[in-house]
Amino acid sequence: MSEKTQERVLVIPTAVLHKAGHFHGFSNRVEHYLPRLLEPANLSYRPRGEVEGDPSFKQIIPYVVLRWGDQLFHYTRGKQGSEARLRALRSVGIGGHVAEEDRAGAAHPYRTGMLREVMEEVYLESDYTERCLGLINDDRTPVGQVHLGVVHLFDLTAPQVRRREEVLASAGMAPIAELHRQREEFETWSQFVLDELATA
Repeated sequence: MSEKTQERVLVIPTAVLHKAGHFHGFSNRVEHYLPRLLEPANLSYRPRGEVEGDPSFKQIIPYVVLRWGDQLFHYTRGKQGSEARLRALRSVGIGGHVAEEDRAGAAHPYRTGMLREVMEEVYLESDYTERCLGLINDDRTPVGQVHLGVVHLFDLTAPQVRRREEVLASAGMAPIAELHRQREEFETWSQFVLDELATA
């Protein structure tokens, strides 16, 4: 069993999402969903290898989008990426699982996990403002059935971001309108984000 499958990751029962109001695609109802979904009583850490194939749980995934003016940071997921089902697809989101280790000394493990993922994947050398843009749920795909995305938008003061991980291929900044025209090349979560930002 690999280290990744043994890793314990943050999950909620899918029933909690359904009780809060099941939705498909992108929802900007942050104030409605987040307090309900991140209620401590609903959270647990379970082995990633178990929950990757169990749609009765949703793995909570911070999904950070880096914007500078009308441009977004984007990349192509390399062939060595940990999620085989997303390899070779383009993305505008940085993020990953919140691990049990993120609890160590942290008042907010979710936020600790989000910032850790950003630091692991890119060199972010710009100041930024941040807001939670919305949530993504897509039960049409095997990946989507077991993950719930929480989209955070970082508005950068300068385009000073570059990849840290080798699996982030063809990384750079490009206009939102241009990326939206190429939306079919992107993973579904990025398509939802591009649709939202292109009409904002």
